[in-house]
Amino acid sequence: MSVLDSKIPEGPLAEKWTNHKNNINLVNPANKRNIDIIVIGTGLAGGSAAATLAELGYNVKTFCYQDSPRRAHSIAAQGGINASKNYQGDGDSDYRLFYDTVKGGDYRSREGNVYRLAEVSGNIIDQCVAQGVPFAREYGGYLDNRSFGGVLVSRTFYAKGQTGQQLLLGAYAAMNRQINRGKIKAYNRHEMMDVVLVGGKARGIIARNMVTGEIERHSGHAVVLASGGYGNVFYLSTNAMGSNVMAAWRAHRRGAYFANPCYTQIHPTCIPVSGDHQSKLTLMSESLRNDGRIWVPKKKEDAEKISKGELKPTQLKEEDRDYYLERRYPAFGNLVPRDVASRAAKERCDAGFGVNKTGQAVFLDFGSAFERYGKEKAYTSGHKDPSKEEILKLGKEVVEAKYGNLFQMYEKITAQNPYETPMMIYPAVHYTMGGLWVDYNLQTTIPGCYSAGEANFSDHGANRLGASALMQGLADGYFVLPYTIGDYLSKDIRTGAIPTDSPEFDAAEKDVTDRINKLMNAGGNHSVDTYHKKLGKIMWDKCGMSRNAEGLKEAIKEIAELREDFWKNVKVPGTADSKNAELEKAGRVADFLELGELFAKDALHREESCGGHFREEYQTEEGEALRDDENFKYVAAWEFAGNPSDAILHKEDLVFKNIELKTRSYK
Repeated sequence: MSVLDSKIPEGPLAEKWTNHKNNINLVNPANKRNIDIIVIGTGLAGGSAAATLAELGYNVKTFCYQDSPRRAHSIAAQGGINASKNYQGDGDSDYRLFYDTVKGGDYRSREGNVYRLAEVSGNIIDQCVAQGVPFAREYGGYLDNRSFGGVLVSRTFYAKGQTGQQLLLGAYAAMNRQINRGKIKAYNRHEMMDVVLVGGKARGIIARNMVTGEIERHSGHAVVLASGGYGNVFYLSTNAMGSNVMAAWRAHRRGAYFANPCYTQIHPTCIPVSGDHQSKLTLMSESLRNDGRIWVPKKKEDAEKISKGELKPTQLKEEDRDYYLERRYPAFGNLVPRDVASRAAKERCDAGFGVNKTGQAVFLDFGSAFERYGKEKAYTSGHKDPSKEEILKLGKEVVEAKYGNLFQMYEKITAQNPYETPMMIYPAVHYTMGGLWVDYNLQTTIPGCYSAGEANFSDHGANRLGASALMQGLADGYFVLPYTIGDYLSKDIRTGAIPTDSPEFDAAEKDVTDRINKLMNAGGNHSVDTYHKKLGKIMWDKCGMSRNAEGLKEAIKEIAELREDFWKNVKVPGTADSKNAELEKAGRVADFLELGELFAKDALHREESCGGHFREEYQTEEGEALRDDENFKYVAAWEFAGNPSDAILHKEDLVFKNIELKTRSYK
């Protein structure tokens, strides 16, 4: 075990990033033309990084498995993006955004990284407005804000319920400009299969053309991994079905440490599971908790009647409803952080108050919002004595303007009209705070291999606050990585082009083809999805919203056995030298079967509860997370050593000089 150096600059917190930029090495514009950078993933982090690096003059190659960067999972982000501009005049500041983020992550993130994130957040909004991103605006034309969980201010900028899509189109437009200039060469429908190390440095990748099946070699002076998170290790998650861990895991096997894999976020506002036929879950934006109130019946008999269809939720009187978040957390109410809201929903449903047939759903009700907004609109329209019908009609119009596409999506999926009956929601796997360990410069433990966005672990600690994923992805891509990578590349101005006919590329390509052949020749009888579903069930049952030592030990054993069976008995139809979706899935599931075991190992070793990692043995009398700062105030970074069970733990001590460590309270 070693103690990792995060390379956080010395000096006052608010001056670290500025001083760091002033002191790192730069690359002359004339020399940038001779340097090649490979970017894996073209979502918000990868797309913004690629566009900015190319704008600076580097030669960039981008790789994504979709047919267009516009299909990156970033497009699914709904609610908004945080920035500390204080447009509402409600007391926001860089420090308050920094504080809320560290507290929201249950004091398991780096002060230096998080303050930098808050510091550059305002620049992101300016950049995106300049790109034409259609953020919502107030009547006077100023950008509007709304609140998200875990904060007492309104700092979330949004574009209705499709913020991720609009931001991604902005980054994609910036990429297209560079593609047109010849500074970005885009390889769509390509999947990275391995990282190539030459002299201990990341100097290229092996990729598979997903249309032809051809194995390709690509070289560069640095490799940036921005390939998203690993939530699909649970099979059912809010992630796109193609989201996977392959790029990060391939780098991990080559020497990049994997940090905090057990820190996984369960989002409280998802459409409940409806049956075994489902392949993914659908997120309902956290922004809905601005105006929706979450409740279950106070009496179990009422919950049973509602779940059986004998009683409509709208028929239940106000005094018979338990607005449990407002009851338990009066200061924040329905806008508590995601981990807190998720556990509270699970507790109510486990106690028998669930409101659907499975007993795993609570209500998200907009009745109060319809009335509140309706009265306000009636009054401002000159109707001082509106009828109840007029109030509801006007209120629904206001809500439709704010959340209309989300309500429409809910109705299409559930066949229930949320304007007439409350939505039903339940927690589901959403985001992964763990990822590749990176230092302050976003460099992994492999020199020349960088990681940005959800693929790294750096900014969120044990729980991510809502609307911070888009902030981190664009901060990394637009405003952090383009500075820090230059410090490393300044030593490569005389290196010249990296050849791909070296023994290192030969060996890496052989490893890739051998792995593909092993998958194709397994000759079993079980589909890839069979193994993925079995893994997902183990993960959800024993590594999900709550964990305990006994379950985690069982999970480690069961995943190892499932992985062994997978390599013997999986059936991959088709051929390797052509388009083969099953082969693609097989490679990804093979990685999930290794990651899943490391996930459970990490969760077992961390004998505390913090954020999204909830160990049942470590909780307060009130059922809240119980941290152990004396023994676990560190980042757990795992080094690959063969089987996941043999992974070697390295620690990065977390130092808090600007924030007092204390038990989180949202009451």
